[in-house]
Amino acid sequence: EIHIKEPIEKEVSPRLLPGELLLCEASTVYKYVQEDGSNRGTYGKLVCTNFKISFLDDDSASDDNEPQFKNKIVGENDITLQCVDQIYGVYDEKKKLLTGQLRKYPEKLIIYCKDLRVFNFCLRYTKEEEVKRIVSGIVHHSQTPKLLKRLFLFSYASAAPNNTDGRNQTVMFETLEDWRDELERTKGNVKYKAVTTNEGYRVSEKLPLYFVVPICISEESILKYEGRGIPIWCWSCHNGAALLKMSTFPKEQDDSTSQMQKAFLDGIYKTISKPPYELLKMDDLSSSLPSLQDIQTAYTRFKQLFLIDNSTDFWATDVKWFSLLESTNWLEIIRRVLKKAIEVAECLEIQHTNVLLIEESATDLCCVISSLVQVMMDSYSRTKSGFQSLIQKEWVIGGHGFLDRCNHLHKSEKEEAPVFLLLLNCVWQLVQQYPPAFEFTETYLTVLSDSLYVPIFSTFFFNSQHQRDTNKSGESLKTQSGPFRFLTVWDWSVQFDPKALAFLNNPLYAEKPKPDKSQRKTTRFKHQRQLSLPLTQAKPSTKRGFFREETDHLIKNILGKRIGKFINSSDEPPNSLREFYDSWHSKPVDYHGLLLPRIDGPEIKVWAQRYLRWIPEAQLHGGGTIATAARILDLMEEVQSLQVKMDEEHSQAVCGDVHSVPMLRNSARLSSLFPFALLQRQSVKPALPTSTWKDLEDEDDLVKRDDEFVDLSGDML
Repeated sequence: EIHIKEPIEKEVSPRLLPGELLLCEASTVYKYVQEDGSNRGTYGKLVCTNFKISFLDDDSASDDNEPQFKNKIVGENDITLQCVDQIYGVYDEKKKLLTGQLRKYPEKLIIYCKDLRVFNFCLRYTKEEEVKRIVSGIVHHSQTPKLLKRLFLFSYASAAPNNTDGRNQTVMFETLEDWRDELERTKGNVKYKAVTTNEGYRVSEKLPLYFVVPICISEESILKYEGRGIPIWCWSCHNGAALLKMSTFPKEQDDSTSQMQKAFLDGIYKTISKPPYELLKMDDLSSSLPSLQDIQTAYTRFKQLFLIDNSTDFWATDVKWFSLLESTNWLEIIRRVLKKAIEVAECLEIQHTNVLLIEESATDLCCVISSLVQVMMDSYSRTKSGFQSLIQKEWVIGGHGFLDRCNHLHKSEKEEAPVFLLLLNCVWQLVQQYPPAFEFTETYLTVLSDSLYVPIFSTFFFNSQHQRDTNKSGESLKTQSGPFRFLTVWDWSVQFDPKALAFLNNPLYAEKPKPDKSQRKTTRFKHQRQLSLPLTQAKPSTKRGFFREETDHLIKNILGKRIGKFINSSDEPPNSLREFYDSWHSKPVDYHGLLLPRIDGPEIKVWAQRYLRWIPEAQLHGGGTIATAARILDLMEEVQSLQVKMDEEHSQAVCGDVHSVPMLRNSARLSSLFPFALLQRQSVKPALPTSTWKDLEDEDDLVKRDDEFVDLSGDML
């Protein structure tokens, strides 16, 4: 039984954003502490607004013990309505999914979030009327279909003062000039041109206002089939080879239409295969990569492994962890996508061939592959502003359907697929394999993934530039008339203060030197690192194992003892690709040249910070990469303060920014998943669950299981 104490008398009010309205609330709600099976927790008030669900306890009113890494928009006990994944009610100890109208109201409420947090609320001591209001309010506002204009994005834009600092270096690709600058930066302006054919969206509402095509493509060709069948430029390699994408024609067509379209495509292919253009290689991603439905199914299974209700559940699944992880197929999809990006890079870099990515709409897997190739081949895309500009170009302006793929409006689960998350997972693999090559950190990628569900930014809440432009104009909700002024997610100061922002920047980033032209020519083709691509399931190197030596035994267990039979003989890469891969990995790394990910099974890892950050059992206290980072940041702070003292002595005018590096004192108390795991969260492994002992006692039964354990202890020495 829960020990009932008198609720706190002090009134706690929610902090509301401009345009945010309180819709319903319930007092005397008991929030369980997630990490153990006991009934420990805290009393407070549960509220629902048109922006978020929020739990307010006595600590919410005080600013003491605030975490070093605090989001100014979404607090630790806040869940934006778009971040709610599923809601369950507990009736007589049985869980039931809550949707639509409820006849009976639960005694417990469990909210599963898209950022993988799990909230458990007990409503047993709350007044019946308040229970009805809060439960039906939360279910209605977070789960039922809604109109686009009902998103909080519009309420906030009409009420909030637009006082952003404007120092954002991200190229937004909303003007013709932005595209011309990008062509000039990549030296693609000799063979490609930025066109204004779609001004007023007269070609297609799915295409951006401005885009780039080969110079030989006429305006009539672009207009003929609403932009379908037209190669659209993504990026040019230093040797002149270019990455292009194209949307295909609908498959169900009558014969005469199909013949006309085929003749049209043949004409286009001939035109762009002649000099000065390179040879053309076409790659239909719908046949060479998993379907969106496969990706959605894999991710749905994968995320279930991390939506843990309590500590007992975590340890109960531990025996079958690796089988469960492998059976989701999520890591295999990441590997296949990275392998495809390597294939494209080889065509561009070695074969000097143009690559044309083909997909039905050219706004899903095309975005993933084109972005990955640019991150691998263009060091500018590995800077923070360069990566953000890349997301703007390929995804936001490129027409990725964020609204449908994230199902922000709860209209159709058939359209839902974590395509953007797939890209971030792939980029994370590169970031953790080659940290000095990236100006940003994995924390940056994690908060970027969280920002998908924060509807005060327009970046991830429209399907196309046309949809954003048409909804931007028109009257705002109340008094103000004229266009909405939406925020962009790239202004990180809206979510974080300068101290927290420092966690997004990599202190060990190897900044690009500025050599003279003769040096640049000699070093251009130097590409890098060891470890070859195995053709069959290979035994990992005894020197490396699956993990770095400093990684704790538990994290070893979680992240990879048998991640799988990922590479088999049927998946053999072509010889030229293997030679390219082996040759690259046999040379030292040039962090500003081409980067190729290592893609054999054990190298594809679980993005621990994003997926395990709310599970205390998976944390190392005083260990992990954060311990190293803490020491480096301390040294940087010391160097900065010494620099300031020197500047003050030699010149009165110079004033250094001492606070640009976060203080990470007492790194022994930090969790390996800092800054998301707070210092006070500690968890001790309980005695083995009874079910596990039973499994272990019956050895014969254990032998018959599918989940054979591979003893890699010798390889990890």
